[in-house]
Formats: sequence, structure tokens, C-alpha cells
Amino acid sequence: MLNTKSLREQVYEYLRNEIQNRNLLPGSTINLNEISQQLGISKTPLRDAIIQLEIEGFVTILPRRGVTVKKLSLHEIKHSYEIVGALEGAVILSVFDKITASHISQMETLNGEQIAALESENYDSYYKLNLDFHGVFLELSDNKTLLNIITPHKQRLYDFPRRGYIKEWEQNNCEEHHQFIELLKKKDREGAAHIMRDVHWSYSVQEKYIHQFYRNKNGNL
Repeated sequence: MLNTKSLREQVYEYLRNEIQNRNLLPGSTINLNEISQQLGISKTPLRDAIIQLEIEGFVTILPRRGVTVKKLSLHEIKHSYEIVGALEGAVILSVFDKITASHISQMETLNGEQIAALESENYDSYYKLNLDFHGVFLELSDNKTLLNIITPHKQRLYDFPRRGYIKEWEQNNCEEHHQFIELLKKKDREGAAHIMRDVHWSYSVQEKYIHQFYRNKNGNL
């Protein structure tokens, strides 16, 4: 199949996969000369991809010192939760009248599939289904700028690098999804926004699991 993506996009996806798969670890330096030679490309598309990764918060460009994969701090995690919660809550309020019985049924199906994926410990499937669940209402918004802000924050929280899972936490998340669906059925606009903004994406509500999820084998972030 013909690859219609630009060279910059291909290099960007390559670097994303390297970070996700822990070939480039948080805090490590990215050797641009080595990657340029390895991929057989010039520095221009590589620099463009690096700039995009810095804008999205995945790397830090240090003048005259190179590029490092960014580490997550608890403050950054907290801020990302606040940003995603506020924006998803705003989307729910703005698109509430567009959410139909078909959308609700779709979310019910996806949430059931998430629960089944957890039971079979198929966490890769669970992760995708979780994105799809939120995508049902997010994609009803015509504010693409807002959506482009949410996505990198979610990727940084859960996918850079890909982490393990805490089954109890994910089961709680599915229960919160169920509560959200029931509020949609009741036509409770404020309640639906509240459960997503102030519970599902609340740092204080989820803090116990957040510490477990991001703690490394040495007990540190």
C-alpha cells in the first residue's frame, strides 16, 4: 500500500513508537545523528518531528545540549488531569443535545467490551476501547483545536511509554463510565459533565491509583 504520509509524519511516528516501546526512556538523550543515519534521512524532517514532539510535551530541546525524552512529574500529571477533565466536561455540555440513543448504545457496548477485555487481561484492547468510548462524545464536537489539546495529554499520561495496568482502577473507571451512561439516559447534562470532570478526571479522586500507576520499581516517579 502506498504510504502517503510525509517524511516528517513518518519520522514523528517512528519516534513516538520508540518512546512508547521504551527504546527511548524518559530522561534519556535522543541521538539525532544516530537516528538520521539509521533511517537514512536528512536532519530536516527529523528536526521537524522533534519540534512537534516538544510542542506536545514529549521531549525537551536543550539549546546546545541536545534533545531529551521528557519525564512526567506529579505536578504535570495533576495539570494534565485538570486540563482533560475541564475540556471533556466542556465538550459534554456543548454536545449534550447531539448525543442520541444510538451513541448511548454504542458507549454501553464499548464499556461492556472494556470489562471483558479486563477479565481476559487484554490490556492493549482495553486501552483502545477506552479511547473509543470517550471518542463517541468527543467526536461530536466541531472544536478541533480543543480535541487536539486533549489527545497529547492522554498520550503522555498513558502511552509514553506504555505502562502496566491496575485492574482495580480500570474496573472503577468502567463503573464511572456506567454512571456517565445512566446520567445521559436521564438527560442530566450537568450530572454527566460532573462525573467525567470531577470524578473520572479528578486528580484528588484518583490520586491513590495515580501514585501506584506512575511509581517505578524504586518507588519513585
